[in-house]
Amino acid sequence: MKRLIMLPALFLLCITAVAQSSDNSAATKEDIQRYMDVMHTRDLMTQTMGAMTQSMHKMVHDQYLKDKDKLPADFEEQTNRMMDDMFKNMPFEEMLQAMMPVYQRHFTKGDVNALVAFYSSPTGQKMLHELPAIMTESMEAMMPLMEKYMETVKQRVNDEFAKALNGSEKKTN
Repeated sequence: MKRLIMLPALFLLCITAVAQSSDNSAATKEDIQRYMDVMHTRDLMTQTMGAMTQSMHKMVHDQYLKDKDKLPADFEEQTNRMMDDMFKNMPFEEMLQAMMPVYQRHFTKGDVNALVAFYSSPTGQKMLHELPAIMTESMEAMMPLMEKYMETVKQRVNDEFAKALNGSEKKTN
């Protein structure tokens, strides 16, 4: 008897889920707001800025150590304070409002409903909880690679400038 009751209930649940996810109407600002709320977007932005700040402080510290003898003694502290103020004064709310139409263009009401369902689930909540740590650790892991690559880019650009300047000097002689 229980199986007979469970079968129609399961069927109804599946139909409701398909109907919600297949709603191809345009997502409204309220839909996107609901998505951002379940994503804890404001908290994530704050935590992401915190992670970025830590990475930036490390980068400043490493650069300071390289050029310590050429810089004022309080340079690192002043630079970190300046960056902290810049991140603290970021216009998060305006940024979120500017993002809303972009999300509306890319996601339908059905898409948003599916995203809200996922991020409301235990796995979705775990993803949201772990994301700041994942981003921090990822940035730390990538930073040496990015610095090395940027040095390569910088060297190549400098080489191209030198080659171009040599070419133009030969033409003027």
